[in-house]
Amino acid sequence: MMDEPINIEVAYATPAKQSLIELTVPKGSTVEQGILASGITDIHPEIDLKTAKVGVWNRVCKPSVELQDGDRIEVYRPLIADPKEVRKRRAEKAVQEGRADKVTGGRLNPLKADKQKAD
Repeated sequence: MMDEPINIEVAYATPAKQSLIELTVPKGSTVEQGILASGITDIHPEIDLKTAKVGVWNRVCKPSVELQDGDRIEVYRPLIADPKEVRKRRAEKAVQEGRADKVTGGRLNPLKADKQKAD
């Protein structure tokens, strides 16, 4: 039964504006069809479905994936910085400022630091 309706949500967020659109689509609809039916690309014209990554419930998927009742489609924005690189720079800065152990890169052990001061 292809014309049996299912309920879905389409979500997209920027730092300034969040959108969560609830709608009903025919059973057998794809992620891409759900996004187009929601009209979210009219609200957020910066979304380019040709390049945007999409997912269902925090799992990246292809736009051709068939939707199930209760699915939440998420349209993801591209990252502005590589999270691994940001963590690496933050750790290097902590070592330079003396807030991190020079050997392990982790937090300073207060018991160890007190013992070194006493010696």
